Amino acid sequence: MALIARSRVEDFLYHEARLMDENRYEEWLALWTEDCRYWIPSNADEIDPLHEVSIIWADRARLGDQIARLLTGEAHAQQPASRLRRLISNVEVSEGEAEDECMAVSNFLLTELRRNRQRTFAGRSFHTLRLTEGGFAIRYKKVELVNNNEVLDNLTFLI
Repeated sequence: MALIARSRVEDFLYHEARLMDENRYEEWLALWTEDCRYWIPSNADEIDPLHEVSIIWADRARLGDQIARLLTGEAHAQQPASRLRRLISNVEVSEGEAEDECMAVSNFLLTELRRNRQRTFAGRSFHTLRLTEGGFAIRYKKVELVNNNEVLDNLTFLI
């Protein structure tokens, strides 16, 4: 596939960020392919998630479970829900391994406000995006938090 215009990928990443920031969980989940994988490493960026602990190592079913729990209103760690805003920058786009995919790497800053406490997270996201008839779908996402080797309390919101 010819390299996809970076602006199209940026628009998709901004859309995903807005859905996460606005707690639009079902719409966010709809962005993912059925064979997706979502990974947030813990303690280092390049660990083996099958043999070491990760903050998140999820397939579509596990993402669906997390979204369902958040939608019940019984996820006490999100009562009240976090107010979130993120900035996406330094987007780089390259060809994917499959003909219908592309890769996107970007940096982000995420600010969370909950119960009068403001926290900031920074990191890098790696997306594998599949081009479908309806636009892009996320097949793979890895989020490398700058502080993934520190104590991280209450990450029940979407990163």
